[in-house]
Amino acid sequence: MPIMKRLALAASAAAIAASFSAANAQETLKIGTEGAYPPFNNLTADGKLVGFDVEIAEALCEEMKVECEFVTQDWDGIIPALQAGKFDAIVASMSITPERMEQVNFTDPYYVNSLVFIAPKDSDMDPSAVGNMVIGVQEGTIAAIFAEETYPDADLKAYPTQLEAWSDLDTGRVDAVLADFGVQYDWINSDDGACCEFKGDPVSSDDRIGIALRKDETELRDRFNTAIKAIRENGTYAEINKKYFPFDIYGE
Repeated sequence: MPIMKRLALAASAAAIAASFSAANAQETLKIGTEGAYPPFNNLTADGKLVGFDVEIAEALCEEMKVECEFVTQDWDGIIPALQAGKFDAIVASMSITPERMEQVNFTDPYYVNSLVFIAPKDSDMDPSAVGNMVIGVQEGTIAAIFAEETYPDADLKAYPTQLEAWSDLDTGRVDAVLADFGVQYDWINSDDGACCEFKGDPVSSDDRIGIALRKDETELRDRFNTAIKAIRENGTYAEINKKYFPFDIYGE
């Protein structure tokens, strides 16, 4: 066989092999999360990322047959980091709001939340009579926005993380903390939160939590939506849910 023909055949075989390898290489999705919002996303003492958000993201990636790679990011910079391409999606218990929808694209909700107050067990704190109480919130959250709009006379203390708000509640620097039901439930049922309890009924309900994507990522949004539906139907969601809560957090 002439040498030029052998070289051409070899080049063709190499091209086919490269094409086959690329077609079968598993896609990797970078998932952004905070890592300071237990039990949804949190870093353990040895640096392992754990939580409901993390396990849901892993289940969705498995359903979509892609690899998950997690990236931790401070909450106040998480949307700019998504827009800058640091990761492909935010799975960090982010509320779907009109303001955020101007900046990002959201999937269907993967759980529904409400806002509740917690305070020391011996406190007579009443959500209907907040007055000039010192209220702790995490900055940049739905709770912070709601508190600012609803309790104009209160002394609001905004913290970079939810953990810092609870720490000041435990030491008496704030009178109460307003936050999502799920995180508050987990904390008051932990040793650290033994000081405190829920006060009154939720002050805001039907807070829908979604996965945030860049505005043009409509195909990826649709893939996530299909995967969310699938893990609800095949029982994977329920298995993850019961590890963290004795009730269905998904809502209707």
